[in-house]
Amino acid sequence: MPNCPRCGQSMPSNAIACSRCRTPLKAYGHPGIVLHRATGTESLCKTCIYDADDSCNYPQRPDARECTMYHNITVPILSTPTRYEMQPGVWLRRNAGWIALIALIVLSLGLVLAKR
Repeated sequence: MPNCPRCGQSMPSNAIACSRCRTPLKAYGHPGIVLHRATGTESLCKTCIYDADDSCNYPQRPDARECTMYHNITVPILSTPTRYEMQPGVWLRRNAGWIALIALIVLSLGLVLAKR
């Protein structure tokens, strides 16, 4: 269980705010997004990959103490598909509309050619 960054109270991982001091633990209005906080005196921007490549548009930049988009510059961003996404059942469900359209076209062509 994570601890509150302000008072140290143990909190469940799905808590949106600390029950003791009411410090927000998740992004306001977006309970599924993690709210990153600076722990020392330096801002998050100094170690953020989006500040380094100048693609950050956060209004508090370059002195942000809290950010939802923070990504440490020393950790590369990987965009490899997970094992779940590569399973045939997932692919078939994701592309069911296209598969049905192709099957309909093939069936129509088969009927047209069978009548000749």
